[in-house]
Amino acid sequence: MSLQLAAAIPRSTGRWVCSLTAARQRLFHSAATSRAQAQTQLQGKQDYSQYGKTFDKILIANRGEIACRVIRTAKKMGIKTVAIHSDADVNSLHVQLADEAVNVGPAPTSQSYLNIPNILKAIKDTGAQAVHPGYGFLSENATFVKALDEVGVTFIGPSQEAMASMGDKIQSKIIAKESKVNIIPGFNGVVRDVDHALEISQEIGYPVMLKASAGGGGKGMRIAWNDEEVKEGYKIAKTESMASFGDDRLLIEKFIDNPRHIEIQIISDKHGNTLYLPERECSIQRRNQKVIEEAPSTHIDEKTRKAMGEQAVMLAKHVKYSSAGTVEFLVDSARNFYFLEMNTRLQVEHPITEYITDMDLVEQMIRVAANQKLIPKQSDIKINGWAIESRVYAEDPEKYLPSIGRLSKYIEPTSTKGQNEVRCDSGIVEGSEISIYYDPMICKLCTHGATRDEAIENMKRALDSYVIKGVTHNIPLLREVVSHDRFGSGKYSTKFLAEEYPTGFKGHSPNPTSLAQLASMAGLMHAKRELRNWAWGPGREALLKEELQGKAPHSWEIFVGVQGVDEKVPVKVHKLGKGANGEDEFEIHTPGMASFKTSAHWPLESPLITNTFDNGEEVTLQYLDTLPLGFRVQHLGTKFDITINNPAQHALSKYMPIKEKASTTNMILSPMPGSVVSVDVKVGDVVAEGTAVATIEAMKMANVLRSVRAGVVKSVKVKAGDSVAGDELLIEFEEEAKEVKEVKEKK
Repeated sequence: MSLQLAAAIPRSTGRWVCSLTAARQRLFHSAATSRAQAQTQLQGKQDYSQYGKTFDKILIANRGEIACRVIRTAKKMGIKTVAIHSDADVNSLHVQLADEAVNVGPAPTSQSYLNIPNILKAIKDTGAQAVHPGYGFLSENATFVKALDEVGVTFIGPSQEAMASMGDKIQSKIIAKESKVNIIPGFNGVVRDVDHALEISQEIGYPVMLKASAGGGGKGMRIAWNDEEVKEGYKIAKTESMASFGDDRLLIEKFIDNPRHIEIQIISDKHGNTLYLPERECSIQRRNQKVIEEAPSTHIDEKTRKAMGEQAVMLAKHVKYSSAGTVEFLVDSARNFYFLEMNTRLQVEHPITEYITDMDLVEQMIRVAANQKLIPKQSDIKINGWAIESRVYAEDPEKYLPSIGRLSKYIEPTSTKGQNEVRCDSGIVEGSEISIYYDPMICKLCTHGATRDEAIENMKRALDSYVIKGVTHNIPLLREVVSHDRFGSGKYSTKFLAEEYPTGFKGHSPNPTSLAQLASMAGLMHAKRELRNWAWGPGREALLKEELQGKAPHSWEIFVGVQGVDEKVPVKVHKLGKGANGEDEFEIHTPGMASFKTSAHWPLESPLITNTFDNGEEVTLQYLDTLPLGFRVQHLGTKFDITINNPAQHALSKYMPIKEKASTTNMILSPMPGSVVSVDVKVGDVVAEGTAVATIEAMKMANVLRSVRAGVVKSVKVKAGDSVAGDELLIEFEEEAKEVKEVKEKK
C-alpha cells in the first residue's frame, strides 16, 4: 500500500508528444508501443500476490491527472489499463500511460466523456472487467453504474442505490437526518422555479445558498443575501448545474456565516466494515471551489474528530455504502458541525490523506470492488505528519478567469530532501494544450512535513520552483496564501480570500525585505549576463583564455526598477573571484539590507536561480523572458518586469513620458474564450453601472459580464450560442451622452 510504489511508476512517457509533427508522432507511438510491451513483459515476471485477486484489466472513464493517477496504482498492482479520450485528447499523457486507448467522441464532454453508449462500446471492445470513474464526469452517475451492472462489468465505486441516495443532495439531507447526523436548516425538496426559490429563501431567512442537487466541486452554487441575488443566482446556478452534471435541479439551505469546511474520508467494503480517516480542511475557497487543502485541520481536536468520523460511518452504513467516499461538514467556531453533503467518489484532494496515512486510496477502491475485506482496523489509523495541497489552475488569479493555450515550458517541482516531500498529480507535459472544453486544472501540488510549518515551507519552495509558461496560472495566489500570517496561524474560514483580498487579489506587493532581495538578485543576474555578453564579444573568448579574465568587467553600479514600485533601487555589484563551489563570487550592496557575498549557481537563461542570504533565507527566482532594458522574473509567485539602468540612463529616465493605456470603457470584451449563454441587453438600452449584460460559459463555469459604467448600447455583436475568443468585442456603448449622465445623477 506504499505511496512510494505508486510514485515509482515512470511519468516521462509521452512528455513531449503534444508538440510533435504528425510524422514524428508516428515514431513516438511506435516507441511508446514498444515500451508498453516491455512493461507488460516486466509485469508478468513480478509477484502481485500481496494485492489479492482483483482484475486483469480496468478502463478509466476519465481524463487528465486523475486518469494518470489511477493508471499508476493499477500498474503497481499488475492490472492492465484502458484509457478513453476525445478527439482533443488524442495525445494526452493518460493516453500514453495506458496499455490501450479508445477514442469515444468529439471534444465536447457531452459527446465523449459523458457519452455512456460510446464508453460501453469501448469496454466491450477491450474486454475491460471493471471501470474506475475518477471524479467528475460519470463518477456520480447512477445511470452509468446501472448500465455497467447490466453488462456484468464492475464499477469501482459504490452501488447505484447508495450513489443515488447520497449523490442527490436533496435525498442525502433526508437520509442524514434519519441517520442522526447533524444537518443544516434548509428545504429538503426540489425548487420548482424562481418564485419558489424566493419563497423558500424568505422562509429560511437570509443568507441562503442555492446549490446543484446532482453535483459538487463548487459548480452550480451561489450565495444570496437578498431577493435580487436569489433571482440572479437561481439562473446562473441552474445553467452551471446543467452544463456540469446534465441536471439543473437546485436545493436551498441556510448559509452558515464564517464557517470552516472540513471533510471526513471514509472507506467501506462489501462485508459491513467502514473506516474513517483523519479530516481534511478545505476552507480556502473561491466561488465555493477549493483552492488549498490541508490534513489534518488545525481547528479539530481528537474529540471532535472522533465524533465527526463516527457520524460519517453511521451515514455510510445506513445506505450500505462500499468504496471510498467523503462526508463533508461545515464547522463553526465552537466546533459544532453540520452535514453538508456526501461525495460518492474519490475526492480531488485525496492525496493529502494518503500522505498522512500512508494508504493508497485507489488501491483500496480496487480491492473493495473485487470483494476483498478491508485489512486495516480503525485502531490502525494514525496521523503521520502534515500535508498541504495547492490546486494549480490555468486561470488569472486576479480575475478568476480560466486561461487556455499551449504549455511552452513546463517543469514540475521535485523533492529536494529525498523524503518524498513533494508530490505532483498532473496529466500534462511540456507542449500540452489547456483546452476550452475541460477543467483548467494543471496539477494537484502536494507537500508533506513532520509538522505543519515544515509542510508549509516545503510548499513555498515547491511553488517557487514550479515553472509554467504558455498560460496564465494561479501560482501567485497560492504562494501568497501559504505565506500569509493568518494562514500560518491556522485561524481562518471559508471567507479567507474575500476578507483578505476584498478588492480582489492583485499579486504580491513587495515589502522592504522582499524588494531588497529581488533587487539584489536582479543585480546578480545582470552581472552574470554582462560577463557572458562581454566574454563572447568580437575577438574575445574570455571563458576559454584565462589571460583575458582580468580585463573583464568586475564592478557594476545600477538602478533596478521593479514593476509596481515607484522608486528604483540602487544596487552595487562587485566580482570577487571564484567561490567555494567553483562559481563566480560576487559581493552585493543594496539599501535596506546588509551587503552579502554569493556564488549562486545560475546557468545563463535557465529558468531558476536560488540564493541563500546571510540570514539563512533561501530565495528562488524564475527567469521568464528577456526585455529591452532588463528581464521578466517570477518572485514569490508573482511576475515582475525588471528594468536595469546605468547611472546615466537613470538620470535621464525622469524625462521619459509614460504611455497611457487606451480606454475600453465603451465596450464589453470577452474575458476568455468560451460560448455565449445569454445576452441581456439590446441596441438602444440604457444601462446603469454594474448591470449584467451577458453571460459567458467556459470550462463549465458561467461568468456574468457587467457594464463598467452607465451607457447606451450602441451595438450587440453576438447572440446566445455563439463561440467567442478572448478579448473579442461583444457589446459596444455610445459615447457618454447627456441622458446617461442623468441616469448616473438619479442613482
